[in-house]
Amino acid sequence: MKSPTALDFEYLTLDELTIEDEGSFEHVGLYGDLKEVLRRAKYPFRVLPAGASARWDRALLLNLTYWGASEGGDVLVDRSIAADVVAHVAWHHLSVKAFPALAGAPLSADSLFFGEAIASAFDVYLVGRLLGHSPNSTFLESQVPAMADAAEAAGLKKREAEKLFAGLASDPERSFEDLRELLTDATTALAACPGPREALGALAAWDAHRFGPILHRYELSNWVLYARAYAGKELAPDPRVRALDAKLRAAPSALDALVAEWVTPALA
Repeated sequence: MKSPTALDFEYLTLDELTIEDEGSFEHVGLYGDLKEVLRRAKYPFRVLPAGASARWDRALLLNLTYWGASEGGDVLVDRSIAADVVAHVAWHHLSVKAFPALAGAPLSADSLFFGEAIASAFDVYLVGRLLGHSPNSTFLESQVPAMADAAEAAGLKKREAEKLFAGLASDPERSFEDLRELLTDATTALAACPGPREALGALAAWDAHRFGPILHRYELSNWVLYARAYAGKELAPDPRVRALDAKLRAAPSALDALVAEWVTPALA
C-alpha cells in the first residue's frame, strides 16, 4: 500500500483572510461583534494546501466529518471565507470556551449539540435580518433555496413555505430560539436512541413544530455520529449546558441572553 503524502494546513487568522459578502451584513450589529471576537482571539483558520488538495468537495468532506474539532475553524479552500461562516465559527469558539472538556475528557455531547444548534439556528436569524435588506446577498442565494427545497420535500405547500419565510423576517430572534430549541432537543433525543425504530418515533414528535419541515436540512446524522464516536461516555447530560439551555428558554430574548453570557464578556 502506498503511504499517504504528508500534508498540513496553512493556519491563518481572520485578518489574513478575505471575507466575502460582508457588505450584506452591514446592518447586523451582532455579526460585527462575532467577527471581533475571533479577531481578538487570533482564532486560527485552516486552509487547504495549494494544488490538487485545494478542492471544495474535499473541504466539505473534512468539515462534515470533523465538524466538532476545536483547534481551528472550518477548513477553507483558499484565503477567503464567507461572512456567515465567520459568525458560525465564532459561536463554536464561544461554546468551547464556555464548556471546556473536564479533566482530560472529550467535550460532552451536550456541549457539541448545544454549540452546533446555536451556530445553525443563527443562520435563520441572519436570513430573517437579510430578507428585504440585502437582496443580492450570496448567503440568501444559497440558504433560501436550500430551506425551500427541504420544506417542499417535507410536503410543505408553496403558500406555507412563504409563511415560514415571512415569519423569519418578522421576528428573526424568535426564529433563532425556536430552531435552536428544536435542534438541541432533536439531536439529544436521537443520540439516546438505540435503533431506527426509536429514532423514527423521536423524529415524528417534531413533525408539527414550526421548523419541523426543514429539520432534515441540517446534518443531524453527522452531529449524532460524531458525538457518539468522539464523546463516548460523555453522552451523559452536562449540567453546565442544561443550565444555560434552561436559562435561554426562559429568557424574553434568548439571543440577548446569549450575547450577555458569551459575547459581551469576550469583548470586555
